[in-house]
Amino acid sequence: MAHYLITGGCGFIGSNLANTLLADGEKVTVFDNLARKGTARNLEWLESQKRDGFEFIRGDIRDADAIAAAVRAHSYDAIFHFAGQVAVTTSVTNPREDFDVNALGTFNTLEAVRLAGIKVPFLFTSTNKVYGGMEDIPVVDRGTQYDYDGLPNGVPESRGLDFHSPYGCSKGAADQYVRDYGRIYDIPTVVFRMSCQYGPRQFGNEDQGWVAHFIIAAHKGRDLNIFGDGKQVRDILYVEDLVRAFRMAAKEIAKTSGQIYNIGGGRANTISLLELVAQLETLVGHKVPMHFGDWRPGDQPVYISDISKAEAGFGWSPSISKHEGVEKLHAWVRQNDHLFE
Repeated sequence: MAHYLITGGCGFIGSNLANTLLADGEKVTVFDNLARKGTARNLEWLESQKRDGFEFIRGDIRDADAIAAAVRAHSYDAIFHFAGQVAVTTSVTNPREDFDVNALGTFNTLEAVRLAGIKVPFLFTSTNKVYGGMEDIPVVDRGTQYDYDGLPNGVPESRGLDFHSPYGCSKGAADQYVRDYGRIYDIPTVVFRMSCQYGPRQFGNEDQGWVAHFIIAAHKGRDLNIFGDGKQVRDILYVEDLVRAFRMAAKEIAKTSGQIYNIGGGRANTISLLELVAQLETLVGHKVPMHFGDWRPGDQPVYISDISKAEAGFGWSPSISKHEGVEKLHAWVRQNDHLFE
């Protein structure tokens, strides 16, 4: 029986990973400050499973002593560092908090691991925002979506870093700290630069988690605010596929240690805001009112992950299509209507 530490384990990704590990009979310690909306509900859900291997520690990664104590509390087989400030808009309005959580918090977590002398897989959730606005890449208008004029497979990991927005800077700093701690201190670290993830237990809002936010709004009959013209494109990844990627990368640490991987739905799972709305209108059987506003700072008109390195490196690729995933999340939202009052 393996034992895992998940920082931010009551968040969307963390709670899904924790539940999967616990269902397989593993032990999981979750470290979370429950600050984000929905995390308390996710904790309640995890506790309701009544599995013996589950432990919750309420704490904040900005508190170096607290995360150090959590790291020293057990002998872990892997550490998944998911705790973070996740919204670009929040980072613009409160850049200090964004830095403290993402950059300093990640540093605290890495230092806790280093000082404890732990040499176990350390997997970190970075972001495609480390590549900046990518204004040098020509973009074409394909009617309902933008696309790269070139980059047929999407953005590779070899793309130069160009942090844009406080969020991009804080996550980018953390990204590079995780990579370098692997090199300098011989900690087997893995960085996932992620695109857009979605699935059950995600309480998306206007600032973050846009696929879930759109699905919840369509289900509840609420208007949607679109920043830009709605043709902006992302490659979306269903959370089951993401959890599988984390577990595979940890299991194959001899191959993945020290590596950075772009993780997303890839070219096959690209969708624009307008295209998602069109699918939702079919699912809910009515029009979804939309209001258009200015583009947000650092918002890329197109981001598509080239995920070929992950497939070649540890055999991972998505298995759930964008249409199937949206239908699955819509069904979950409909079944859990009471959570979205």
